[in-house]
Amino acid sequence: MRKLLLLAALCSPMAMADVISVAANSLMRLPGNASVVQLERLEVADYGTLLIPSSLTELSVGELRLGREARIAIVPGEHELRLQARQAQLGTGSQITARGAPGTYHKAALPGRSLDLQLQSLQAQELSVDARGGAGAPGYFGLDGANGQAAGCAWGEAGQGADGSDGGNGHDGAAGARVRLQLPSHFPEQLIKVRVDGGAGGQPGAPGKAGAGGASKGCLFYRAAGGRAGHPGAPGQPGVAGAAGSVSLQRL
Repeated sequence: MRKLLLLAALCSPMAMADVISVAANSLMRLPGNASVVQLERLEVADYGTLLIPSSLTELSVGELRLGREARIAIVPGEHELRLQARQAQLGTGSQITARGAPGTYHKAALPGRSLDLQLQSLQAQELSVDARGGAGAPGYFGLDGANGQAAGCAWGEAGQGADGSDGGNGHDGAAGARVRLQLPSHFPEQLIKVRVDGGAGGQPGAPGKAGAGGASKGCLFYRAAGGRAGHPGAPGQPGVAGAAGSVSLQRL
């Protein structure tokens, strides 16, 4: 009942609640109809994941605790997410991810989501943020050429094989995100690991194979010649990698 009341409280443009706890080895998604969420405490246990929807633009937490290999996974979106906590304790291997989505044959890759992260107090062996852009989709495969018709004594020489079509070009990768960090002055810079690389370009499409020429045929008074094989298609071009994002650090 407590969890149902909590989720109901979150289903508003501005939601306030006391505690959200994600159990170990489980996934919880915040409701998608709140743009601002305020929490007294947020706990994600070992190997758990909290999924933040694209509609959420601000998450304010009094106390943030991430267990071993725990994740806060931020869905790609057009608007920057502001994530702030008064106190943060991050377990070994924990991570905040704001990666873009890889492209498909029907949709372009999405960039990493811009993130404004403010942690007023931080205890962690490492602060890891992954905000890389999505990789581009591969190019289409070229179609194979049709085989030529075999020779026949009634119609003579064989047909020629058709050419294979060219492979499609790989799609471009998306840009990495803009990440702004506001961290305590005593937290060592060498423990801050932020990735904002652009997504890799898509692989070129493979060329279509050449169609085989029709086979020759021996007839009573002559031999009908075989057909010429077609030419293979050309491979596509690789997609262009996305532009790298940016990282800025401000000490509190």
